[in-house]
Amino acid sequence: MYSLQPDALDAIRHHWQQRPLYIPAAFADFIDPLEPDELAGVALEETASSRVIIQQQGQWRAEPGPIEDFSRFGDQGWQLLVQAVNHFVPAAAELASAFRFLPDWRFDDLMVSFAAPGGGVGPHVDNYDVFIIQGQGRRRWQVGNRGPHRPRAGHSTMALVEDFDAIIDVEMAPGDLLYIPPGYPHCGQTLVPSLSYSVGFRAPSQQELISQLADCLQDQDLGKRRFISNSEPAQPQRISQAHQQGMAKLISQLVADTATLGPMLGTLLSQNRFELDLQPLQPPLSLSQLQHALQQGQHLQRVGGLKCLQLEGDDTSLFLDGQRWCLPNGLADAITDLARHHKLEFPMLTPLLSNPQSAAELLQWVNQGYWYLQDNH
Repeated sequence: MYSLQPDALDAIRHHWQQRPLYIPAAFADFIDPLEPDELAGVALEETASSRVIIQQQGQWRAEPGPIEDFSRFGDQGWQLLVQAVNHFVPAAAELASAFRFLPDWRFDDLMVSFAAPGGGVGPHVDNYDVFIIQGQGRRRWQVGNRGPHRPRAGHSTMALVEDFDAIIDVEMAPGDLLYIPPGYPHCGQTLVPSLSYSVGFRAPSQQELISQLADCLQDQDLGKRRFISNSEPAQPQRISQAHQQGMAKLISQLVADTATLGPMLGTLLSQNRFELDLQPLQPPLSLSQLQHALQQGQHLQRVGGLKCLQLEGDDTSLFLDGQRWCLPNGLADAITDLARHHKLEFPMLTPLLSNPQSAAELLQWVNQGYWYLQDNH
Protein backbone atom coordinates (compact mmCIF):
# COMPACT_ATOMS: atom_id res chain seq x y z
CA MET A 1 0.00 0.00 0.00
CA TYR A 2 1.36 3.41 -0.99
CA SER A 3 0.64 6.57 1.00
CA LEU A 4 1.97 10.10 0.85
CA GLN A 5 3.62 11.58 3.89
CA PRO A 6 1.13 13.86 5.74
CA ASP A 7 3.22 16.99 5.23
CA ALA A 8 3.47 16.18 1.50
CA LEU A 9 -0.30 15.90 1.27
CA ASP A 10 -0.77 19.30 2.95
CA ALA A 11 1.77 20.92 0.63
CA ILE A 12 0.07 19.51 -2.46
CA ARG A 13 -3.32 20.85 -1.36
CA HIS A 14 -1.83 24.34 -1.04
CA HIS A 15 -0.17 24.17 -4.47
CA TRP A 16 -2.91 22.33 -6.42
CA GLN A 17 -3.46 23.99 -9.82
CA GLN A 18 -1.47 27.03 -8.70
CA ARG A 19 2.29 26.44 -8.87
CA PRO A 20 4.83 23.61 -9.18
CA LEU A 21 6.15 21.83 -6.12
CA TYR A 22 9.06 19.51 -5.37
CA ILE A 23 8.76 17.24 -2.33
CA PRO A 24 11.76 15.04 -1.44
CA ALA A 25 10.88 11.67 0.15
CA ALA A 26 7.13 12.22 -0.37
CA PHE A 27 6.86 8.41 -0.28
CA ALA A 28 8.88 6.87 2.53
CA ASP A 29 10.86 3.72 1.69
CA PHE A 30 9.49 3.71 -1.86
CA ILE A 31 9.36 0.34 -3.63
CA ASP A 32 8.78 0.19 -7.37
CA PRO A 33 5.48 -1.52 -8.27
CA LEU A 34 7.20 -3.23 -11.21
CA GLU A 35 10.62 -3.81 -12.75
CA PRO A 36 11.89 -2.53 -16.12
CA ASP A 37 11.48 -5.92 -17.80
CA GLU A 38 7.90 -6.13 -16.52
CA LEU A 39 7.22 -2.70 -18.02
CA ALA A 40 8.57 -3.91 -21.36
CA GLY A 41 6.15 -6.84 -21.09
CA VAL A 42 3.18 -4.55 -20.42
CA ALA A 43 4.14 -2.54 -23.51
CA LEU A 44 3.55 -5.68 -25.59
CA GLU A 45 -0.05 -6.08 -24.39
CA GLU A 46 -2.54 -5.82 -27.23
CA THR A 47 -4.47 -2.95 -25.64
CA ALA A 48 -1.42 -1.08 -24.27
CA SER A 49 -0.30 2.28 -25.64
CA SER A 50 3.47 2.77 -25.69
CA ARG A 51 6.26 4.60 -27.45
CA VAL A 52 10.02 5.10 -27.31
CA ILE A 53 11.54 8.58 -27.43
CA ILE A 54 15.08 8.72 -28.85
CA GLN A 55 17.29 11.74 -28.20
CA GLN A 56 20.32 12.43 -30.37
CA GLN A 57 22.30 15.68 -30.41
CA GLY A 58 19.50 17.84 -29.07
CA GLN A 59 16.86 16.34 -31.34
CA TRP A 60 14.03 14.03 -30.28
CA ARG A 61 11.99 11.56 -32.27
CA ALA A 62 9.25 9.11 -31.30
CA GLU A 63 8.82 5.49 -32.34
CA PRO A 64 5.42 3.96 -31.56
CA GLY A 65 5.12 0.58 -29.82
CA PRO A 66 4.83 -2.26 -29.42
CA ILE A 67 8.60 -2.80 -29.52
CA GLU A 68 10.20 -6.16 -28.74
CA ASP A 69 13.90 -5.42 -29.21
CA PHE A 70 15.36 -2.48 -27.27
CA SER A 71 19.01 -3.41 -27.87
CA ARG A 72 19.06 -1.44 -31.12
CA PHE A 73 18.62 1.79 -29.13
CA GLY A 74 21.92 1.30 -27.36
CA ASP A 75 22.63 2.02 -23.70
CA GLN A 76 21.83 5.73 -23.60
CA GLY A 77 19.62 8.47 -25.02
CA TRP A 78 16.22 6.71 -25.08
CA GLN A 79 13.10 6.35 -22.97
CA LEU A 80 10.20 3.87 -23.05
CA LEU A 81 6.81 5.29 -22.03
CA VAL A 82 3.78 3.09 -21.38
CA GLN A 83 0.37 4.66 -20.73
CA ALA A 84 -2.27 3.40 -18.30
CA VAL A 85 -0.05 0.83 -16.59
CA ASN A 86 -2.57 0.93 -13.74
CA HIS A 87 -4.91 -0.99 -16.08
CA PHE A 88 -2.53 -3.94 -16.18
CA VAL A 89 -0.52 -4.02 -12.94
CA PRO A 90 -2.44 -4.07 -9.61
CA ALA A 91 0.54 -2.65 -7.71
CA ALA A 92 0.63 0.31 -10.12
CA ALA A 93 -3.09 0.85 -9.49
CA GLU A 94 -2.31 0.94 -5.75
CA LEU A 95 0.27 3.67 -6.37
CA ALA A 96 -2.31 5.71 -8.30
CA SER A 97 -4.77 5.25 -5.42
CA ALA A 98 -2.46 7.27 -3.18
CA PHE A 99 -3.82 10.31 -5.02
CA ARG A 100 -7.51 9.65 -4.33
CA PHE A 101 -7.63 12.78 -2.19
CA LEU A 102 -8.47 14.24 -5.63
CA PRO A 103 -11.77 13.30 -7.35
CA ASP A 104 -11.83 10.09 -9.37
CA TRP A 105 -13.31 11.91 -12.36
CA ARG A 106 -10.13 13.95 -12.75
CA PHE A 107 -7.79 10.96 -12.80
CA ASP A 108 -6.50 10.07 -16.25
CA ASP A 109 -3.87 7.36 -15.96
CA LEU A 110 -0.56 6.25 -14.47
CA MET A 111 2.14 6.40 -17.13
CA VAL A 112 5.37 4.54 -16.38
CA SER A 113 8.67 5.18 -18.11
CA PHE A 114 12.04 3.50 -18.16
CA ALA A 115 14.91 5.66 -19.37
CA ALA A 116 18.54 4.98 -20.16
CA PRO A 117 21.11 7.63 -19.20
CA GLY A 118 20.54 10.78 -21.22
CA GLY A 119 17.00 9.71 -22.08
CA GLY A 120 14.01 12.02 -21.87
CA VAL A 121 11.11 13.39 -23.87
CA GLY A 122 12.49 16.91 -24.24
CA PRO A 123 11.18 20.24 -22.93
CA HIS A 124 7.40 20.38 -23.23
CA VAL A 125 4.20 21.82 -21.76
CA ASP A 126 1.22 19.69 -20.70
CA ASN A 127 -2.41 20.79 -20.54
CA TYR A 128 -3.10 18.65 -17.47
CA ASP A 129 -1.85 18.30 -13.89
CA VAL A 130 0.87 15.71 -13.39
CA PHE A 131 2.63 14.19 -10.39
CA ILE A 132 6.01 12.66 -11.22
CA ILE A 133 7.30 10.05 -8.77
CA GLN A 134 10.89 8.92 -9.02
CA GLY A 135 11.43 5.18 -8.79
CA GLN A 136 14.75 3.38 -8.99
CA GLY A 137 17.58 5.49 -10.36
CA ARG A 138 18.01 9.27 -10.50
CA ARG A 139 16.73 11.93 -12.86
CA ARG A 140 17.26 15.68 -13.06
CA TRP A 141 14.06 17.68 -13.56
CA GLN A 142 13.75 21.31 -14.54
CA VAL A 143 10.50 23.28 -14.45
CA GLY A 144 10.01 26.74 -15.93
CA ASN A 145 7.43 29.43 -15.35
CA ARG A 146 4.14 29.89 -17.17
CA GLY A 147 4.17 32.17 -20.17
CA PRO A 148 4.45 32.11 -23.94
CA HIS A 149 6.82 29.31 -24.92
CA ARG A 150 7.71 28.97 -28.58
CA PRO A 151 7.43 25.59 -30.29
CA ARG A 152 10.78 23.91 -30.82
CA ALA A 153 11.86 23.99 -34.45
CA GLY A 154 11.80 20.64 -36.23
CA HIS A 155 9.54 18.92 -33.69
CA SER A 156 6.05 19.70 -34.96
CA THR A 157 4.78 16.17 -34.22
CA MET A 158 6.00 16.16 -30.59
CA ALA A 159 4.82 19.55 -29.23
CA LEU A 160 8.23 20.41 -27.77
CA VAL A 161 9.13 23.95 -26.74
CA GLU A 162 12.31 25.98 -26.72
CA ASP A 163 14.62 25.91 -23.69
CA PHE A 164 13.43 27.87 -20.66
CA ASP A 165 14.76 29.38 -17.45
CA ALA A 166 14.20 26.96 -14.57
CA ILE A 167 12.34 27.93 -11.40
CA ILE A 168 12.82 24.35 -10.11
CA ASP A 169 16.01 22.40 -10.82
CA VAL A 170 16.33 19.19 -8.80
CA GLU A 171 17.91 15.76 -8.90
CA MET A 172 15.22 13.28 -7.87
CA ALA A 173 15.82 10.06 -5.94
CA PRO A 174 13.42 7.17 -5.21
CA GLY A 175 10.26 8.36 -3.44
CA ASP A 176 10.70 12.01 -4.44
CA LEU A 177 7.68 13.77 -5.95
CA LEU A 178 7.34 16.63 -8.42
CA TYR A 179 3.96 18.29 -9.02
CA ILE A 180 3.47 20.32 -12.22
CA PRO A 181 0.20 22.17 -12.95
CA PRO A 182 -0.96 22.79 -16.55
CA GLY A 183 1.00 25.31 -18.55
CA TYR A 184 4.42 25.00 -16.87
CA PRO A 185 7.24 23.81 -19.17
CA HIS A 186 9.34 20.98 -17.84
CA CYS A 187 12.10 18.63 -18.92
CA GLY A 188 13.63 15.51 -17.41
CA GLN A 189 17.15 14.20 -17.97
CA THR A 190 18.11 10.68 -16.89
CA LEU A 191 21.36 10.37 -14.96
CA VAL A 192 21.38 6.59 -14.41
CA PRO A 193 18.89 3.93 -15.63
CA SER A 194 15.60 4.97 -14.05
CA LEU A 195 11.93 4.25 -13.59
CA SER A 196 9.50 7.16 -13.28
CA TYR A 197 5.77 7.28 -12.64
CA SER A 198 3.54 10.06 -13.97
CA VAL A 199 0.07 10.34 -12.44
CA GLY A 200 -2.03 12.53 -14.73
CA PHE A 201 -5.21 14.46 -13.90
CA ARG A 202 -7.33 16.04 -16.64
CA ALA A 203 -10.38 18.27 -16.86
CA PRO A 204 -12.67 18.55 -19.90
CA SER A 205 -12.26 21.40 -22.37
CA GLN A 206 -15.10 23.56 -23.64
CA GLN A 207 -14.91 21.66 -26.92
CA GLU A 208 -15.29 18.31 -25.16
CA LEU A 209 -18.20 19.53 -23.04
CA ILE A 210 -20.12 20.99 -25.99
CA SER A 211 -19.44 17.92 -28.14
CA GLN A 212 -20.64 15.56 -25.39
CA LEU A 213 -23.73 17.70 -24.79
CA ALA A 214 -24.61 17.51 -28.49
CA ASP A 215 -24.15 13.72 -28.48
CA CYS A 216 -26.41 13.34 -25.43
CA LEU A 217 -29.10 15.54 -26.95
CA GLN A 218 -29.09 13.46 -30.12
CA ASP A 219 -29.05 10.14 -28.27
CA GLN A 220 -32.00 11.16 -26.08
CA ASP A 221 -33.83 13.08 -28.79
CA LEU A 222 -33.73 16.30 -26.72
CA GLY A 223 -32.91 19.93 -27.46
CA LYS A 224 -35.54 20.44 -30.15
CA ARG A 225 -36.83 23.78 -28.93
CA ARG A 226 -36.37 26.39 -31.66
CA PHE A 227 -35.63 30.07 -31.49
CA ILE A 228 -38.61 32.43 -31.76
CA SER A 229 -38.77 36.23 -31.67
CA ASN A 230 -41.38 38.99 -31.62
CA SER A 231 -39.33 41.51 -33.59
CA GLU A 232 -37.10 41.39 -36.65
CA PRO A 233 -34.19 43.66 -37.68
CA ALA A 234 -34.87 46.48 -40.09
CA GLN A 235 -31.88 45.48 -42.24
CA PRO A 236 -32.37 41.95 -43.64
CA GLN A 237 -28.65 41.14 -43.82
CA ARG A 238 -28.13 41.64 -40.08
CA ILE A 239 -28.34 39.17 -37.20
CA SER A 240 -29.58 41.52 -34.52
CA GLN A 241 -28.20 41.71 -30.99
CA ALA A 242 -31.60 40.61 -29.70
CA HIS A 243 -31.51 37.52 -31.93
CA GLN A 244 -27.94 36.71 -30.90
CA GLN A 245 -28.84 36.99 -27.23
CA GLY A 246 -32.00 34.92 -27.73
CA MET A 247 -30.05 32.05 -29.30
CA ALA A 248 -27.41 32.27 -26.58
CA LYS A 249 -30.24 31.97 -24.06
CA LEU A 250 -31.42 28.76 -25.74
CA ILE A 251 -27.97 27.27 -25.21
CA SER A 252 -27.65 28.51 -21.62
CA GLN A 253 -31.05 27.02 -20.78
CA LEU A 254 -29.77 23.62 -21.86
CA VAL A 255 -26.63 23.97 -19.74
CA ALA A 256 -28.67 25.15 -16.74
CA ASP A 257 -30.97 22.12 -16.95
CA THR A 258 -29.49 19.71 -14.39
CA ALA A 259 -31.61 16.86 -15.76
CA THR A 260 -29.64 17.18 -19.00
CA LEU A 261 -26.26 18.44 -17.77
CA GLY A 262 -25.77 15.98 -14.89
CA PRO A 263 -26.14 12.75 -16.90
CA MET A 264 -24.03 14.26 -19.67
CA LEU A 265 -21.20 14.99 -17.23
CA GLY A 266 -21.45 11.57 -15.62
CA THR A 267 -21.25 9.90 -19.01
CA LEU A 268 -18.32 12.03 -20.21
CA LEU A 269 -16.26 11.93 -17.03
CA SER A 270 -16.58 8.17 -16.49
CA GLN A 271 -15.01 7.44 -19.88
CA ASN A 272 -11.36 6.37 -20.15
CA ARG A 273 -8.90 7.65 -22.73
CA PHE A 274 -7.17 4.26 -22.73
CA GLU A 275 -8.79 0.90 -23.24
CA LEU A 276 -9.49 -1.14 -20.13
CA ASP A 277 -7.91 -4.57 -19.81
CA LEU A 278 -11.26 -6.38 -19.58
CA GLN A 279 -11.35 -10.17 -19.37
CA PRO A 280 -15.00 -11.23 -19.96
CA LEU A 281 -15.83 -14.53 -18.29
CA GLN A 282 -16.28 -17.56 -20.52
CA PRO A 283 -18.49 -19.28 -19.65
CA PRO A 284 -20.29 -16.50 -17.74
CA LEU A 285 -21.10 -16.94 -14.07
CA SER A 286 -24.64 -17.51 -12.88
CA LEU A 287 -26.00 -15.43 -10.01
CA SER A 288 -25.93 -18.44 -7.69
CA GLN A 289 -22.27 -19.11 -8.57
CA LEU A 290 -21.36 -15.48 -7.83
CA GLN A 291 -23.18 -15.53 -4.51
CA HIS A 292 -21.57 -18.82 -3.54
CA ALA A 293 -18.07 -17.55 -4.29
CA LEU A 294 -18.66 -14.43 -2.19
CA GLN A 295 -20.12 -16.44 0.67
CA GLN A 296 -17.02 -18.66 0.60
CA GLY A 297 -14.79 -15.67 1.29
CA GLN A 298 -13.88 -14.30 -2.13
CA HIS A 299 -14.37 -10.61 -2.91
CA LEU A 300 -14.94 -8.52 -6.02
CA GLN A 301 -11.97 -6.43 -7.19
CA ARG A 302 -12.53 -3.53 -9.58
CA VAL A 303 -10.53 -3.82 -12.80
CA GLY A 304 -7.67 -1.34 -13.05
CA GLY A 305 -8.63 2.07 -14.45
CA LEU A 306 -12.41 1.65 -14.27
CA LYS A 307 -14.17 4.89 -13.36
CA CYS A 308 -17.31 4.40 -11.30
CA LEU A 309 -18.92 7.78 -10.54
CA GLN A 310 -21.97 9.30 -8.87
CA LEU A 311 -23.67 12.68 -9.19
CA GLU A 312 -24.21 14.51 -5.93
CA GLY A 313 -27.95 14.69 -5.34
CA ASP A 314 -28.70 11.59 -7.43
CA ASP A 315 -28.87 8.46 -5.27
CA THR A 316 -29.91 5.99 -7.95
CA SER A 317 -27.62 6.68 -10.91
CA LEU A 318 -24.24 5.05 -11.40
CA PHE A 319 -21.90 6.06 -14.23
CA LEU A 320 -19.62 3.29 -15.34
CA ASP A 321 -17.19 3.39 -18.27
CA GLY A 322 -19.23 6.02 -20.14
CA GLN A 323 -22.62 4.43 -19.40
CA ARG A 324 -25.44 5.45 -17.07
CA TRP A 325 -27.18 2.84 -14.93
CA CYS A 326 -30.34 3.64 -13.00
CA LEU A 327 -30.62 1.33 -10.00
CA PRO A 328 -33.65 0.77 -7.75
CA ASN A 329 -34.57 3.16 -4.95
CA GLY A 330 -33.45 2.33 -1.45
CA LEU A 331 -29.91 1.27 -2.42
CA ALA A 332 -28.13 4.61 -1.99
CA ASP A 333 -25.58 3.33 0.55
CA ALA A 334 -24.82 0.21 -1.50
CA ILE A 335 -24.38 2.25 -4.68
CA THR A 336 -22.00 4.58 -2.84
CA ASP A 337 -19.98 1.58 -1.61
CA LEU A 338 -19.81 0.25 -5.15
CA ALA A 339 -18.52 3.56 -6.50
CA ARG A 340 -16.17 4.37 -3.64
CA HIS A 341 -14.42 1.10 -2.87
CA HIS A 342 -12.20 -0.89 -5.23
CA LYS A 343 -12.55 -4.02 -3.09
CA LEU A 344 -16.09 -5.27 -2.38
CA GLU A 345 -16.76 -8.02 0.15
CA PHE A 346 -19.98 -9.96 0.58
CA PRO A 347 -21.57 -7.83 3.37
CA MET A 348 -21.19 -4.70 1.23
CA LEU A 349 -22.81 -6.44 -1.74
CA THR A 350 -25.73 -8.05 0.12
CA PRO A 351 -28.20 -5.18 -0.54
CA LEU A 352 -27.43 -5.27 -4.28
CA LEU A 353 -27.68 -9.06 -4.43
CA SER A 354 -31.00 -9.00 -2.57
CA ASN A 355 -32.69 -6.91 -5.27
CA PRO A 356 -33.38 -8.76 -8.55
CA GLN A 357 -32.65 -5.75 -10.79
CA SER A 358 -29.41 -4.67 -9.13
CA ALA A 359 -28.27 -8.31 -8.74
CA ALA A 360 -28.71 -8.86 -12.48
CA GLU A 361 -26.77 -5.72 -13.30
CA LEU A 362 -23.96 -6.57 -10.89
CA LEU A 363 -23.71 -10.03 -12.42
CA GLN A 364 -23.56 -8.48 -15.90
CA TRP A 365 -20.67 -6.21 -14.86
CA VAL A 366 -18.77 -9.16 -13.39
CA ASN A 367 -19.26 -11.24 -16.54
CA GLN A 368 -18.09 -8.32 -18.67
CA GLY A 369 -14.91 -8.06 -16.58
CA TYR A 370 -15.49 -4.74 -14.80
CA TRP A 371 -15.11 -6.58 -11.49
CA TYR A 372 -13.46 -9.94 -10.95
CA LEU A 373 -13.46 -12.48 -8.13
CA GLN A 374 -10.34 -12.67 -6.01
CA ASP A 375 -9.37 -14.61 -2.91
CA ASN A 376 -8.98 -12.65 0.31
CA HIS A 377 -5.39 -12.46 1.48
